[in-house]
Formats: sequence, C-alpha cells, structure tokens
Amino acid sequence: MEASFVTRSTAETIVLGERLGRLLREGDVLVLTGDLGAGKTQLTKGIARGLGVDDDVTSPTFTIGMVYEGSQMPLYHYDLYRLEDADQLDDTGLFDVLGGDGPCVIEWGEQFADQLGDERLDVFLTRLDDEAAVGEEPARNVRLVPHGTRARQIAEGLAR
Repeated sequence: MEASFVTRSTAETIVLGERLGRLLREGDVLVLTGDLGAGKTQLTKGIARGLGVDDDVTSPTFTIGMVYEGSQMPLYHYDLYRLEDADQLDDTGLFDVLGGDGPCVIEWGEQFADQLGDERLDVFLTRLDDEAAVGEEPARNVRLVPHGTRARQIAEGLAR
C-alpha cells in the first residue's frame, strides 16, 4: 500500500519524519529519493527526533555514514550521493548495520536498490515548485512505496 503526504513547510516535513521515526524498529531500512533541496535531510531530522536523538542531524555527504544514539536504539544515516558503483558500498560500513540494532535511513540509495534488499521502504520527496508563489517555500510531496511486509506496516501506520 503506497501512501502520500504533502508537507507545506520545513517544520511540517520534520513533524512527518518524527511520526515516521516513532514507528521504526531495529533493522528497518528507508531509502530516501529526491532532488537536492527536496527535504531528505529534514525528514531524517524528524525521524531522529522520533527516535529520541538529541544530536543535530546533518547530511553525511562527505563522511558517507553517521550513527546517532537515540533513547531506545541508534539511527544509522547514510548519504550515498558520492558513490558511483555498488562495489564502493563495501567500504561504507552500510552492510554492517543493515538488519542491525537500529533503523537505517539512506539518502541517494535508489541506484543501489538491488544491494539494499527486498525489505525496505522507498520514500520519494518532491518539491512542488509549480504550486508555490514567488519567494514562498514550496510544499513537498512525500510518497512511501513499501517493499515487504514490515515496510507495508510502517506505511500503513503513518497513514493512520
């Protein structure tokens, strides 16, 4: 079951992420896809907040991966923007945390879907620039496409 949401501000994107974060469990995998500025990192900030992470969450573009300690479990946050082929994944530490003791949020992971497994939630973020007035922050469409039983449970839980 796909689910879609529209957020009208950065704050709303973070709040949606927070709701999503509260639904996550150990081993959950989310692949965030969207252009630069689409809201991937803002959604991740909310996910972190929902997991009880107090640290400031930024996109790990240059470090590739970050671990944030939440109140219940860690959040693994990866940004694969700079990777060019699947062979490079071995050096990121990603395979060490997939299916591990916390959820894993992966920005720019869509080109590695085959390597990330069949049980994941694909999250597509799109800026709705055509609907925004000049100088106004555009709304975002956040579309969840589940792959597997657990991902469906997350999407359904967020849609409620």
